[in-house]
Amino acid sequence: MAEVLKAVSEALVETVAAAQAGVVRVDARRRLGASGIVWSADGVIVTASHVVERDHDLRVGLPNGQTASASLVGRDNAADLAVLRAEARGLAAPEWAEPESIAAGGLVLALGRPGDKILATLGIVSAFDEAWTTPAGGQIDHFLQTDAVMYPGFSGGPLVGADRRVLGLNSSALAAGLSLAVPAPTVRRTVETLLAGRLVRRGYLGITAQAVSLPDPLAERLGQATGLLLTHVEPKSPAEKSHLIQGDTLVTLNGQPVRTQAELQTVLGGDQAGARVPAKIVRAGALREIDVTIGERG
Repeated sequence: MAEVLKAVSEALVETVAAAQAGVVRVDARRRLGASGIVWSADGVIVTASHVVERDHDLRVGLPNGQTASASLVGRDNAADLAVLRAEARGLAAPEWAEPESIAAGGLVLALGRPGDKILATLGIVSAFDEAWTTPAGGQIDHFLQTDAVMYPGFSGGPLVGADRRVLGLNSSALAAGLSLAVPAPTVRRTVETLLAGRLVRRGYLGITAQAVSLPDPLAERLGQATGLLLTHVEPKSPAEKSHLIQGDTLVTLNGQPVRTQAELQTVLGGDQAGARVPAKIVRAGALREIDVTIGERG
C-alpha cells in the first residue's frame, strides 16, 4: 500500500510540475490576484471574467517570475470567460481534453497562481452532464462539477486530469456554492469569437420571471405543467415592444416549451438574436399567440 501511495503522490507532483508552465497570475483587481491559462504561445490568456474587474493597467505574472502588461480582448460575463493579450512570447500552452475523455469519478487537480507560486488541490469529477445554461444565460457545452476546493485566486486556472490535459477553466462564479469548470468546447468557441473581434451574441427579452404551475386543463392541453410568470417587464425592452406585459405567463417561445428560466435562456441563443418568433402566453386565463422579437446584447 505504501508503494502505491508513493507512486500516486509522485505522479501528482509530476502532473503539477508539467502543468504549471501554462498557468499565469492575473492582476486585474485590487485584492488577491487570480489565475489564467495560456491559450497560445504569442500571449493570449484565457481567464474568468469575474476576476477582471478593470480593463486597464492589467498585468500577468508569468511562470518564470516575470510580469508582463496585458490588454483585455473581450469577455463573456454570462459564461464567466475573458480573454487577455499579454506582451509576452514563447509561452507554453497546455493541451485541452475533449469531453469524451471526461467522466464522473476521475481524479483531477485544480491549479491556481494567485501569487508567484503554483498552488494545487486534489479532487474528483463529481458530475459530468449535458449542456446547461448559466443563470446569466451563458451557454456551457457540458456541466462539469468537481469537489476540488477553489481557494481564493483559483478562478481562471485550469482543472487538470490524470493525463495532464486541461479539462476546463475553473470558476467559482457560475453557480453559488459549486466548484465548476468551463469545458474546452465552450472556452474554444468563446476565445475564437473574441479574437475575431466579435461579441458573444445573446438574445434577451428584458423580463423578470418565475416558474408557476399551469391550470390542469391547460397543462394537459400543452403537455407541460409549468410556465414563466412575468413579474417585471423592462421599459422599452424587446418584451415591451412585443406587447408582453407584467402578469403574462409565457409557455412557449419559437415552438419550444419554456417551463423554467434555463429553458428560456436556451431558446434565447445567439442565433435567435434579432429574430421575430411566435410565442404562446396565458393572459387573463386565456391562451394567446403573439409574435415576439428577440433583442440582442453581448
